[in-house]
Amino acid sequence: MIFINMKLKNLLFESKDKLDTFESFADTREAGAEKISDTAKKKGGLALLTWHHFKVKLPYYKQAAAGKFDLAEAQKEFDATYKKISSSMSQIEFQREVGRLEVLGELIIRNSK
Repeated sequence: MIFINMKLKNLLFESKDKLDTFESFADTREAGAEKISDTAKKKGGLALLTWHHFKVKLPYYKQAAAGKFDLAEAQKEFDATYKKISSSMSQIEFQREVGRLEVLGELIIRNSK
């Protein structure tokens, strides 16, 4: 007999509808980004670049999870962010803007499903 812990069992058998909602997607991504951000901040040093990359994502996920995602505004911000990214940026600026581009892209793509 194989033992499956309750959390895993609940996740495996959770309602497909709940897992497929845009808000649920954003909420799950926010939790992951927050965990990575917190871990990187505690580690310090070069891991702070990771902290900058993931911290910028949190307000976007939070807004989307709350049902306040504006696709048109997100697309405008995605395009503006894409145009801003360059190799002349500092490492911190680069990590922030690439993180912003990623979160906006994820949410735009997911919202289009």
